[in-house]
Amino acid sequence: MYRRRTALLSLTTLLAAALTALPTPSATADEVEQLKNGTFDSTTDPWWTTSNVTAGLDGGRLCADVPGGTANRWDAAVGQNDVTLVKGESYRFSFSATGTPEGHAVRALVGLATAPYDTWFEVSPQLSVSGNAYSYTFTSPVDTGQAQVAFQVGGGADAWRFCMDDVSLLGGVPPETYEPDTGPRVRVNQVGYLPAGPKNATLVTDATTRLPWQLKNASGTVVARGWTVPRGTDASSGQNVHSIDFGAYRTAGEGFTLVADGETSRPFDLGTAAYERLRLDSLKYYYTQRSGTPIRDDLRPGYGRPAGHVGVAPNQGDTNVPCQPGVCDYTLDVSGGWYDAGDHGKYVVNGGISTWEVLSTYERARIARTGEQGRLRDGTLAIPESGNKVPDILDEARWELDFLLKMQVPDGKPLAGMAHHKIHDEQWTGLPLMPHDDPQKRELHPPTTAATLNLAATAAQAARLYAPYDRHFAAKALAAARKAWSAALAHPEVYASDSDGIGGGTYADGNLSDEFYWAAAELYLTTHERQFADHVLNSPVHTADIFGPIGFDWARTAAAGRLDLALVPSPLPGRDKIRQSVVKGADRYLATLKAHPYGVPYAPDENKYDWGSNHQILNNAVVLATAYDLTGAAKYRDGALQTMDYLLGRNALNISYVTGYGEVSSHNQHARWYAHQLDPSQPNPPSGTLAGGPNSGIQDPFAQAKLQGCVGQFCYIDDIQSWSTNEHTINWNAALARMASFVADQG
Repeated sequence: MYRRRTALLSLTTLLAAALTALPTPSATADEVEQLKNGTFDSTTDPWWTTSNVTAGLDGGRLCADVPGGTANRWDAAVGQNDVTLVKGESYRFSFSATGTPEGHAVRALVGLATAPYDTWFEVSPQLSVSGNAYSYTFTSPVDTGQAQVAFQVGGGADAWRFCMDDVSLLGGVPPETYEPDTGPRVRVNQVGYLPAGPKNATLVTDATTRLPWQLKNASGTVVARGWTVPRGTDASSGQNVHSIDFGAYRTAGEGFTLVADGETSRPFDLGTAAYERLRLDSLKYYYTQRSGTPIRDDLRPGYGRPAGHVGVAPNQGDTNVPCQPGVCDYTLDVSGGWYDAGDHGKYVVNGGISTWEVLSTYERARIARTGEQGRLRDGTLAIPESGNKVPDILDEARWELDFLLKMQVPDGKPLAGMAHHKIHDEQWTGLPLMPHDDPQKRELHPPTTAATLNLAATAAQAARLYAPYDRHFAAKALAAARKAWSAALAHPEVYASDSDGIGGGTYADGNLSDEFYWAAAELYLTTHERQFADHVLNSPVHTADIFGPIGFDWARTAAAGRLDLALVPSPLPGRDKIRQSVVKGADRYLATLKAHPYGVPYAPDENKYDWGSNHQILNNAVVLATAYDLTGAAKYRDGALQTMDYLLGRNALNISYVTGYGEVSSHNQHARWYAHQLDPSQPNPPSGTLAGGPNSGIQDPFAQAKLQGCVGQFCYIDDIQSWSTNEHTINWNAALARMASFVADQG
């Protein structure tokens, strides 16, 4: 189910460049040192450089003259090949380095010296900021004799001189102990609680009996007090915890704190304003993810950039993209759309569920009893289309919808009407890399049934939502949906390959019964035609128990159809049973939440947190919120509200997973153009960006080095190199937008 292969970053151009061997014979390595001649006492051999770099000895160091005018870091490099790594063994990678003039950064990495040039460890220190000696420990995820240590020094406008010494890769060292700073032991929603909503906190303590707590306002006055409830050991964190319920206090204000067991929580508010902001910030995120258009700095200060992938050098562009060799004989204009995540790929499968959830945020606001459609009106998101009398949320979703429609195979071609699965770079690129600087060839990947059904579902939903604003577009979307549905019926088992993961994620899915059900549901809700009703009612998915512990996502789409069939008015027979099934699923999530000491509707099997666990938690909350919309029962609303506490700070790590929200929040998400951690000239992700969150699989080398043996909630690190725990994606933010909008409506 993972969106990525475990080897993400590539050196691509680096090793495609001609390598110039440096002269003289090799030094002898000792038994644990993996590198030869890291001290440069009398020679530079066997270190190589790219052909545009001149290097030699200078005072017992290797110094390299780096040319200016290169576009990418890997365009100029120094390195050593034929390095041996043992899977599971820890290594200390250390070196000293300087740059003249000052102010330069180097990308130092350990990776594969041959295609596909996987990177297993990398750092990008800015030289001479805090000394010139650097040391890091990581654990190898592979056995290989073809590893490489490389220092990438390109990407600058001006020439400079890079010098290094004492380069070492020492095997057999103890793993580095990582202790996250979790702050005060009283864990709260750092953003805020609704005055009339539930208010819960968690205390981490050794105490086994109840303890007194106090709620203080901003001036330090005690405004409420009570006793904790011991909960024992929390399986998801391994901590002994108590619960605190201060829901009886309902006076709005700012700067509250909770005090218990000698600890004072991080501050929080009681009010609705933060959720009104988050409703919009979580949706504003999509504008800076747009491909094929300049991002205006006046609309997103600090995030302005040229258009990406429009064919302006070094881009090869998305306006005339060929297929992978042997896949098709045509090219397509697939410009536009949203970049999927921290890379430059665009995917129909993940784009489909993302667009559905953004559109469903709007659709719920239109039809739910507490929905406030006006809060998503024209002019709310500060995008170029603001002021066109169309709700901004629909304008933003249309940017992706137009791309999805372009991915449909043209008439007269094999598999006409189906949708290409994805379009992305031929090879993985490194970090940081702005979209307009990406030099890679772009390729269309084969059409798949999954992508075709994603197109059918989202285009059908769009047809009913855009009809009041643009009847021509609504008709175009519905025609595309019908064509896609017919193509999927004709080709029901065309699957994405698990091995098609070079340059982009696979998004492979071997079970498409849920996609057929979802697409039929959306087509029925828009057309009320019997053919689609029959498919819904005859599908085994229709009566299946689909609300499992880890939630719905791009590969588990049955809930998308079921939720819309329950919420969107229609004459479908048996609709009461559909609604009852949603309520039954919500009851299960509510029971999980009540049993969880951190108040989370998420209890994966064997406590193994899944990739993107934060959005799965949010989607379970969507089920709770929908049950409230269907029944009006406050317990479901309160469960949905309480789920937000976990995302915003009431968790084992005491961190808000939403950038810019809370005193301590995730802000180093894996990204190529929000890469401030690697390049201080770039910004962090925009406020309202959700981090993927704890992932017990810890598939990336950085997390593997830091988090081995982690328990549940502790399988997360806020570092740009941890793509398996700390990426951002368009589908994850869609879940955040939907829940933020629901919470804001409850104010």
